[in-house]
Amino acid sequence: MTTLTPAGAADRTGVSIDTLRYYEREGLIGPIRRSVGGRREYTENDVFWIGLVTCFREAGLGIADLREFVAILRSEHPPQERVTFLRERRAALEQRVAALRRAIEVLDEKIAYYS
Repeated sequence: MTTLTPAGAADRTGVSIDTLRYYEREGLIGPIRRSVGGRREYTENDVFWIGLVTCFREAGLGIADLREFVAILRSEHPPQERVTFLRERRAALEQRVAALRRAIEVLDEKIAYYS
């Protein structure tokens, strides 16, 4: 099995080593495997989870939301709870997108007005 060092995982995922450690401390990824010498070794599965957490963060989900989702995934909750969680967050994201579109329209109007 191929593993990555913390620096390799950071390069591959585009997040800092500090962010990787933070995600691990918060229980959003991991537990991360350790070498015999105690160094972290990231697997492809870890890289996948880091990508998922990063995507959700970029979508505006807070750490509390992510903790809740990870808890749902790691427990015996029915799949419908996962779907409900994701649908609720998607609806909130759609509202943010609509608000951003309205703001862009206003900016475009002002740009046209002042041009």
